Amino acid sequence: MVHRRLSIIDLSPAGRQPMRSASGRHVIVYNGEVYNHRNIRRALDEEGSAPFGGWRGHSDTETLLQALEVWGPERALRAAVGMFALALWDVASSTLVLARDRLGEKPLYYGNPARVLLFGSELKALRAHPTFVGRVDRGVLGLFMRHSCVPAPHSIYEGVRQLPPGTWLRVHAGQLREGVLPTPEAYWSLGSVAIAGNAAPFAGSDTEAIDLLHAQLREAVALQMVADVPLGAFLSGGVDSSTVVALMQSQSMRPVKTFTIGFREPDFDEAQHARAVAAHLGTEHTELYVTAEDARAIVHQLPQIYDEPFADISQIPTYAVAALARRHVTVSLSGDAGDELFGGYNRYLAARSAWRRLAPLPLPLRAFFARLLDRVPPHAWNAVYAGLKPLLPTRFRVQHPAEMIRKLIAVFTTTGPEDLYRRLVSQWKQPEEIVIGGRAPPTLLDDPARWPAVRDFEHWMMAMDTRTYLPDDILTKVDRAAMAVSLETRVPMLDHRVVELAWHMPLALKIRHRQGKWLLRQVLYRYVPAGLIERPKMGFAMPVDSWLRGPLREWADSLLDPARLAREGMLQPEPISRMWKQHLAGERNMERPLWNVLMFQAWLEQQNGAS
Repeated sequence: MVHRRLSIIDLSPAGRQPMRSASGRHVIVYNGEVYNHRNIRRALDEEGSAPFGGWRGHSDTETLLQALEVWGPERALRAAVGMFALALWDVASSTLVLARDRLGEKPLYYGNPARVLLFGSELKALRAHPTFVGRVDRGVLGLFMRHSCVPAPHSIYEGVRQLPPGTWLRVHAGQLREGVLPTPEAYWSLGSVAIAGNAAPFAGSDTEAIDLLHAQLREAVALQMVADVPLGAFLSGGVDSSTVVALMQSQSMRPVKTFTIGFREPDFDEAQHARAVAAHLGTEHTELYVTAEDARAIVHQLPQIYDEPFADISQIPTYAVAALARRHVTVSLSGDAGDELFGGYNRYLAARSAWRRLAPLPLPLRAFFARLLDRVPPHAWNAVYAGLKPLLPTRFRVQHPAEMIRKLIAVFTTTGPEDLYRRLVSQWKQPEEIVIGGRAPPTLLDDPARWPAVRDFEHWMMAMDTRTYLPDDILTKVDRAAMAVSLETRVPMLDHRVVELAWHMPLALKIRHRQGKWLLRQVLYRYVPAGLIERPKMGFAMPVDSWLRGPLREWADSLLDPARLAREGMLQPEPISRMWKQHLAGERNMERPLWNVLMFQAWLEQQNGAS
């Protein structure tokens, strides 16, 4: 068992890992933070379960280790409020326990090649072992092409899995000799939380709901501000990050350090909004503008940073803001998860009404209209929209009209609301068309028996996103980028008590007047004027569309070379080359599916070089 430590709590040698329990029976390696470890330690003291000889230090690792030994995994994991991936070795019984936090903030991979159990928070650790084979799982590659990330419990390698969020696994040495691994057990389930919340919705007034969420978020932020090292926050100027920063500043005696990334391209730049929020709250604000040259330098590092194919189009600015923050702090709080918990994504606002309008129309007619729309190049849509934008109501003003048209085309040929959602979260709709031998395995999206049993379709989408898109994409993007520069990120909205409270809130408190995150906005408006926040949702992306035609073209040309694709034998050259030519000609904006291919190709190149 090996551990490389980013010291956050108890910087002394008493916090080092691997850590052996006072009894000598258990050894732990652990990545993350247990924010309520002081309360757990107090509970152990009160019941007479402190370590023999007393506590050696004040680290959360020592507290967690003692709780696991005394209470057992199930009770200890349920008591912990935090983000973590851990491995606990029982010397007496030759048993290993692996566990991951409830929402999947921290990664944990494991596999059983040659009847040797390998595990780690990075695939690099598994690749270092002599028994590791590292064959690409072509079915999983198909899933990656569809979703821009590798969904748990899969990994890009055959025989290696991700431990799902909210689960733990106990492995006996004898099971390894038999070559069989047990099934992970859940100690917390978002599906159960969603069902319980829908069954007992909050019935108080709007003001009572705002007060309740305000108090719970304030407590979560305060808990996550505890650190023995400098601490700050990411600030985009949007609802989620502004709420977290406002709650931080209200509980801090000095200006909170905040960080944001900007772009010279106006359609992608939120720095001015973040600057205005920072000035209002009185934070110590730092911003950095990312250029195409910066992107060109970062893009070559991405395969090493993300360790397996990963293609969220905002991964470059995410790495840039993490690197910026690390120059000043060691811990940074983020506003992630506000969209999934409080109804922030555009699809929550539009999907139901879109399906109601489309359902009465025959599918052949809808397909005909989709083909007509698809023939209009993106620049034409953008030009038309630019002329109409001043005449449109605010709710119809979007930053990327051509991208919205692309989504509309997918909507036209859908067969039902769940199919509509699946199309909206897919880049390559039929990945087997480009992945050679890549028949994608079924996922949660394909298994109605595992779908959350909630009443509203909007809540159904929010639950699906929280179980898939949030841990597999958003949290992966931030954690890997931050860990690459030795920065710890914390997500107060993923305190599981905030999550459970959010699921007790009825949909009308989340989406109101065709606007998402109503309840969260009311908390924020106690600190920041609405005028600083209210604007069309931008997301956190970069101008990949134009950069692929310009400063990133040489890099992309090399990776997408048809002869190279044919030689590697993973991807079909013809459809990719056709798409690349259309993109270069400006006929279509295919940045997202092309970015998936480019990120796999860059990762494969790094793998071949490493081998």
